[in-house]
Amino acid sequence: MGMTITEKILAKSAKQARVSAGENVWLDVDVLMTHDVCGPPTIAIWKKEFGEKAKIWDKEKLVIFPDHYIFTKNSHANRNVDILRQFANDYDLPNYYDVGTERYKGVCHIALAEEGFNVPGTVLFGTDSHTCTSGAFGMFATGVGNTDAAFILGTGKIWEKIPETMKFTFKGKMPPYIASKDLILQILGDIGTDGATYRAMEFDGEVIDSLSMYERMTLTNMAIEAGGMNGIIAFDDTTKKYLSEIGVTEYDIFESDNDAVYHSKFNYDVAKLEPLVAKPHSPDNRDTVRNVEGTKLTKCYIGSCTGGKITDFRFAAELLFGNEVKVTTFVVPASTAVAKQLEEETLKGISLKEIFEKAGCIIAESSCAACLGGPSDTIGRSVEGDVVISTTNRNFPGRMGSKSSQVYLASPLTVTASAIRGVITDPREFL
Repeated sequence: MGMTITEKILAKSAKQARVSAGENVWLDVDVLMTHDVCGPPTIAIWKKEFGEKAKIWDKEKLVIFPDHYIFTKNSHANRNVDILRQFANDYDLPNYYDVGTERYKGVCHIALAEEGFNVPGTVLFGTDSHTCTSGAFGMFATGVGNTDAAFILGTGKIWEKIPETMKFTFKGKMPPYIASKDLILQILGDIGTDGATYRAMEFDGEVIDSLSMYERMTLTNMAIEAGGMNGIIAFDDTTKKYLSEIGVTEYDIFESDNDAVYHSKFNYDVAKLEPLVAKPHSPDNRDTVRNVEGTKLTKCYIGSCTGGKITDFRFAAELLFGNEVKVTTFVVPASTAVAKQLEEETLKGISLKEIFEKAGCIIAESSCAACLGGPSDTIGRSVEGDVVISTTNRNFPGRMGSKSSQVYLASPLTVTASAIRGVITDPREFL
């Protein structure tokens, strides 16, 4: 009996020839990532449990990105960054990317990819539920709580149960009005926010093969919205090209066996899919854009680890070229590298940044920003009565700020079309 790609990677990490779903194993962790929200409590637990002379298991494998509540005057948020800064200084950490310096990178999940920490065949844990984003690189990546992270920090190990795997196959040719966000919203509507609880979500098929690395990351990023332990896409030439461009050439390649055992399999013909939204207040509250078309908006938001990648902004720029937004529209690059690309990349001779500025968008500094609410001075934060359409990953009450706001989740194409009209709009009207 064969193994899935997730089982093979975890077997390697556990130093076993094979593992099976439901089995408990000790894993050797290749990378531990944390940030300014969960980093300080993780450090506090580590010091308490391992003692004042506690040692980090491997400084090279610890990566810290301040990215959540950083461009704010809130003293509590500032204090969290101070704690990380002091920790990095005390332990001489090589992979601390401090805000306010040239090393600052932006949102952790995109920075992990850009900085070469997403290595096929490896195991990455992070103190953030969207750590599953990294699974787009043919690796195992998942989020953990502060206590588990503290244990990894001291030992480099974690005790885990091997997950069952659900397989999602997309066939056909991607229509120009569909983006990866529509694919994952389709899945969420089908299985619900608990449909993949503690399971691996494996994505394959010719549609997945055709996607860029960044569009693949949208799929794996939102595996957690279905309760998934990890999302994963097998290594291929697209992965190889991305990694070679940033100097990552050594890795182990795994793929699922033909006779691997799956919990369930789902097959989609992408030609039959429509642009979708997740209506308030859950990512699985799926509907077609056409069914909610005309809903009046107060804000549009293009950003976050899910929707602030260069591919998301290319989608947006195509529609915004020569148009103006009718409602307040925020453009928040997920990383400083993406922000730089907005200045350098052109469409019809005009930089993407200039296209957004001419259209009347507000361009913010790279960070998580309003995706998870944050202090009242967080850019893009929703206020009472707001109706927002966003490329982010969650629309729970209060997720983007005010608990009374209504948040719709959609692709960058749908969000941009809606920004131009000021009401929820199907991107097919512009394509």
